[in-house]
Amino acid sequence: MTTNAQSKLAARYGSVSASAPAIWNETIDQLLDHRSVRAFTDQPLPPGIIETLVAAAQSASTSSNLQVWSVVAVQDADRKARLSALAGNQAYIRQAPLFFVWLADLSRVQRIAEQQEVELEALPYLESLLLGTIDAALAAQNAVVALESLGLGSVYIGAIRNDIEGVAKELQLPPQVYPVFGLCVGYPSTDRPAKVKPRLPQSAVLHHETYSASAEPDAIAEYDQELGAFYQREGLKASGWSEQVISRLRSVSNLHGREALVEELQRMGFGLR
Repeated sequence: MTTNAQSKLAARYGSVSASAPAIWNETIDQLLDHRSVRAFTDQPLPPGIIETLVAAAQSASTSSNLQVWSVVAVQDADRKARLSALAGNQAYIRQAPLFFVWLADLSRVQRIAEQQEVELEALPYLESLLLGTIDAALAAQNAVVALESLGLGSVYIGAIRNDIEGVAKELQLPPQVYPVFGLCVGYPSTDRPAKVKPRLPQSAVLHHETYSASAEPDAIAEYDQELGAFYQREGLKASGWSEQVISRLRSVSNLHGREALVEELQRMGFGLR
């Protein structure tokens, strides 16, 4: 364990006492250095970057090799502005030179079935929608690892689900396709450098053999302090994680339109049985 590795662990868990794993390499080092980037330079992306990132994305695992996901690469400034408006007016969607919209896409297999005059009885079930959603998430995270290895930064945009029908109209999505999340991509600004945000202690998320919440109270109390200290260093309100969780989930209004997802998905052709 090198000094650099120990510092990466300390940043990830917000504590210099974070237990150090005995195994380490450059890939793990890069993964622990991940941070969400919300400020980008105006430096253009290199030619071929989209195709490279999609190749990395397509190298992720996919259930039964169904590959029920797609992605739309958006670079047009006007379209990014309209998507930003649909996603809470987040400025970095407009600022980033590239905005990916990752899709759960059941339409491709439906078209194949129609060409062969076959009915896909399993397609209208929730499991099929989960397959597409999980596949899209796995693919996107592969792309994030790849782009960070090239010196780029990114931030996921869950607010793209605030109005999935509006996004579908903007991107001309066919039925049985929905936007899972967006991803801003660009070179990180050095004026507003992103920092590694601490995560929960492993004692809160790691269970051996069976699930046990016995260590959870102490772990969360520790994390509340660590995250509050992180926000204070960043000049933000020093709230703990517990306060954030309660604030975010206490009211349906905090879903910003996503409480209507089931009805919207049904109107977009998903069965959800």
